[in-house]
Amino acid sequence: MNFNTIFLKSFRVLLLPIAALYGLIIMLRNLLFNKKWLQSARFNFPVIGVGNLAVGGTGKSPMVEYLAHLLSSEFRIATLSRGYKRKTKGYALANANTTALEIGDEPMQFYLKHPDIAVAVGEERIVAIPHLLQDCPDLQAIILDDAFQHRTVTAGFNILLTEYSNLYTRDFFLPTGDLRDEWASAKRANIIVVTKCPDDLSEEKKAGILRELKPLPSQRVFFTAIEYGIPYHICNAENTFSITPNEEVLLVCGIANPKPLKDYLLHNTHAYYLQDYSDHHIFSIDDLKEILQKFEEITATHKLILTTEKDAVRLIKFREQLTGIPLYVMPICHRFLFDEGSQFDEMVVHFIRHFSFNPE
Repeated sequence: MNFNTIFLKSFRVLLLPIAALYGLIIMLRNLLFNKKWLQSARFNFPVIGVGNLAVGGTGKSPMVEYLAHLLSSEFRIATLSRGYKRKTKGYALANANTTALEIGDEPMQFYLKHPDIAVAVGEERIVAIPHLLQDCPDLQAIILDDAFQHRTVTAGFNILLTEYSNLYTRDFFLPTGDLRDEWASAKRANIIVVTKCPDDLSEEKKAGILRELKPLPSQRVFFTAIEYGIPYHICNAENTFSITPNEEVLLVCGIANPKPLKDYLLHNTHAYYLQDYSDHHIFSIDDLKEILQKFEEITATHKLILTTEKDAVRLIKFREQLTGIPLYVMPICHRFLFDEGSQFDEMVVHFIRHFSFNPE
C-alpha cells in the first residue's frame, strides 16, 4: 500500500492511539520471550533468519536469493517461507507441479530461479522445520524468509534489513508508521543491512547512519544498493532485452514499494506508464485484458511491457496468451557498497561451517 500522499499520512497520524496500543502489545510480547516466559525453540542445525522491523519493501526476497546463490554451491540448503496469500494451509514442499497459488509468489520465485535448492512453506515454522528436515535429510542449512518477528523459533544467525529512506530509527508503530516491531529488537540481529542506498552514498553519510543505528560491538552493518539486471521474456528466460532511452514502457506492478523501479525507468526510458496493483495481487484474465489494452494504446514504435519477478510468477499462468507479447521481467539484486560484500559473505559462510549448538 502506498502511504505517500498527504491525505493518507494525515490519516495515519490520527491513528496514533491505536499505534501506541499496538506498540505496547509488541513490547510486552518481546518481554515475555526475553524473560523466557514464552518459549522459543532452537534447532541443532544452522538456521539463518532474514527479516525486518517494518512492513514491506526492504528487499527481503532479493536477500534470500542472494544467500541462496552464495550458499548453494557449497551447501545443501533450503528456504522456508510463510507463503503469504497462498490458497493452501500448512507445510508444503515445492515440486515441478507447484504453482504460486499453492505456495505464494515469493517462494515460487525462489523455486523457479533456484531449482537446485529445496523451497518450502509453512505458517508455523516450529512445525515446518522438522517436516523439512525429514523430507530433505541431507540439508546443511535453512534460510527463514521474513522470520524476524516469528519468535517461536530462534534462528542461529539473524540478518535484519532496514531501508535507507525509512530507517527503523525514524519510524513508528503501525498504523501510524510502518513498524511491526520495536527498535530494541534490532539487538537480536547479527548483521544489519541498510538497503536501497544511493549508488554514491558517501563515507560521511555512512558514518551518520552508523551513529544513528548504534549497533552493538558484536553486530556488523552493511550497505547495499539496488542493481537491476537484463530483462528477460516471461515465457523464455533466454530471450533478453536491453532497455534503451528510446523505449516506452508499460510497467505492470503489484509490489509493496515500486518507487525504485519507477525511478529507474524515469531515468532510463523515453517514457513509462504505470499499471498498478496491490501487493501480492492475484491476476485475473480481466486484468490481463486490461494490461494488453493499455499496451495497445501506447502508439510508440519502441515499446514493451515490464514487470517484476514477484509479479511474473503470478502472470505466468497466462503463458499461452503471453507467448507472442513483449512482456519482460526485470531481475533485481543487492549490490554491496564500500567493497564490503566479501565480508558479508564470509560471516554467513563462517556461521554454517563452524556452527555449534547453543540451547540458550
